[in-house]
Amino acid sequence: MNPQTLESYASGRWTRGEGVESSLVDPVAGEMIATASARGVDLKRALGFARKHGQGALRALSYADRAKLLGAVADTLAANRAKYESIAIANSGNTKADAAIDIDGGIGTLKYYARLGASLGEARMLLDEKPVRLAKAENYQAIHLMVPRRGVAIHINAFNFPSWGLWEKAAVALLAGMPVFAKPASSTALLAHEMVRDVIAAQVLPDGALSLLVGSAGDLLDHLTSDDVIAFTGSADTAARVRGHRHVVARNVPVNIEADSINAALLAPDAAGGGAAFDAFVREVVREMTVKAGQKCTAIRRIIVPEGKAGDVAEALFAKLKNTKVGDPRNEDTRMGPLVTRAQQAAAFDGIRKLAREADFVIGGAEPPALDGIDAGKAAFVAPTLLRVKDVKHADAVHEVEVFGPAATIVPYRDEKDACALVARGGGSLVASIYGEDQGFLARMVEGIGPSHGRLLLVEPAIASAHSGHGIVMPQCNHGGPGRAGAGEELGGLYGLRFYHQRLAVQGSTDLLASLQAQAAALH
Repeated sequence: MNPQTLESYASGRWTRGEGVESSLVDPVAGEMIATASARGVDLKRALGFARKHGQGALRALSYADRAKLLGAVADTLAANRAKYESIAIANSGNTKADAAIDIDGGIGTLKYYARLGASLGEARMLLDEKPVRLAKAENYQAIHLMVPRRGVAIHINAFNFPSWGLWEKAAVALLAGMPVFAKPASSTALLAHEMVRDVIAAQVLPDGALSLLVGSAGDLLDHLTSDDVIAFTGSADTAARVRGHRHVVARNVPVNIEADSINAALLAPDAAGGGAAFDAFVREVVREMTVKAGQKCTAIRRIIVPEGKAGDVAEALFAKLKNTKVGDPRNEDTRMGPLVTRAQQAAAFDGIRKLAREADFVIGGAEPPALDGIDAGKAAFVAPTLLRVKDVKHADAVHEVEVFGPAATIVPYRDEKDACALVARGGGSLVASIYGEDQGFLARMVEGIGPSHGRLLLVEPAIASAHSGHGIVMPQCNHGGPGRAGAGEELGGLYGLRFYHQRLAVQGSTDLLASLQAQAAALH
């Protein structure tokens, strides 16, 4: 079978790039399934087209009208779901359960914002705060309004979520009234390509509202204006290059970053073995290590446990991990597939070796596992790998090295203060989860580790089997984190619209401001 040639959708038409910039590979068999290139695509023209046609059409619509567009996109994707599942298995090495998180997560986010947008009605701007008086005269006041920016939303997405990463950003930007110019990671771009092709074919969006760049970014950033925005998900190194790009800096282009994150799961001192909190902790760690083969920016990397319970935790995790069936995701009994590429496999093994200098292996290792019927020389598998720090005081790698794969490390703590200090050494994370029965301890952790995180999941017996999960990003909640995680914010319900709007203070008479308020929808 000849590899498929992916095309970019720019300036209102599908365009094939020159030559081959990237090869997309089945990470089980090592076979090439597609090629991608954006070489020769006129990006300046494409952005101009999006600004003129896409931005113009979207801005003319109300929030409720744009919400209907999101609903139509979601319906189009849902109608083609079976095809997307096959692509996720072949290109990303996803199991069906992994594929569901990505595909259904994208569709679900679109539907959520479609419902949320409908609640904003026919407004075309948002009211951020109530009026405030500025002087002794009661009829002189100010309000803060948010109006859609006059530009294009540049979305640079990571390889691990080609569906969710695309649509969670696009849903918010389109609802806000900004056209989307999406750049998926090349190695897994087949899913994003097919989804966008189906949406374009369905003609459910105005011309220019959605563009797709498949291949290298080329000189894309050179053609941005101060009206545009960039939302980036990926490595910290690439994020630094995007944020520091000379043209981005010169034009003060707003940039939202979601980068590296060495997330933690913390077991409370009162969580006894066999109890609901302890069992929920073990289940969640195993799930986060193995779902999508640990290739989630929100996955648990550090397992912070009381010193006296480190052995019990190691035994409980070992018992579950040793029974995790690793193999071809096309097999029904497979619970964990490969990493997406051999390059990612090599990077994961390199990181595991760095961790192993300061930790002992409980299970797994830094070599490809032997699997029946699979050529280790072509596949990209990494076995579930659990380590345990030897000397907590002198262990640095566990707080600095993110292994983007099925690996996590047990780190014992002495007391509550020590636990907070250890979690904070991650330098800023997207999420941490805490498991215990003492609500006082859980509440203190919010203040103790909250400044280092964008989201906290507090698991007590009452929700031990009901919560959505440590690593599952819900559109109602903030997604982002400080420091190492990029200092960005996405989603969070209506809050996510802020990035795509200009917030401005409007000063004037009480009557005039009242008329403006009547035209706006309340953000809160």
